[in-house]
Amino acid sequence: MSTMYFDRQDAAQHLVQRLLAYKGKHPLVLAIPRGAVPMGKMIAQQLDGDFDVVLVRKLRSPYSEEVAIGAVDESGWTYISPHAASLGADQDYIASEKHTQMATIHTRRQQYTPIRRPIDPTDRIVIVVDDGLATGATMIAALHSLRRCQPAQLICAVPVSSIDALEKVRPLADEVICLMTPENFHAIGQYYQHFPQVDDDQVIACLRD
Repeated sequence: MSTMYFDRQDAAQHLVQRLLAYKGKHPLVLAIPRGAVPMGKMIAQQLDGDFDVVLVRKLRSPYSEEVAIGAVDESGWTYISPHAASLGADQDYIASEKHTQMATIHTRRQQYTPIRRPIDPTDRIVIVVDDGLATGATMIAALHSLRRCQPAQLICAVPVSSIDALEKVRPLADEVICLMTPENFHAIGQYYQHFPQVDDDQVIACLRD
């Protein structure tokens, strides 16, 4: 059995140790909602940085909501997996699923940052955090979205990833920090003893603090 984290906070603490070079440089830590939000909050606090979210959504396979066929960012830019067609996703399905997920992004933006605008990543050291990468689709969309904003440096930081996802993500970031790439990777949750859902109220609480 591969090494397991107790929970997301434990994983975040391990990531902090690999990110200490950015302490004192006022990084902007951006979490991919919802699971990574408590992690991103902790990392930002320990690095003396700012904290916010980057809104992207997985495009779900027509036969399994857990399987990603791609992802969409807040602008509507879409990444489609090379395997999407083999998973039953034709162009009509992709268009419908993208519409659904864009509506969710719009709703979450209204919920998460109703009072202030998102923090501008331009010319900032930006650290994008997720609780793990399975296909890498949402991280690909997040990094693509942020690169357009011209950050000074763009870092991807995750506790665990499939080997395939990490290779897809690596060219899109200036630095990739991943603590584990198990050969027998099946799902992110298998590397956590406790892996509960994070709900919108928890996200909003983290952003309000």
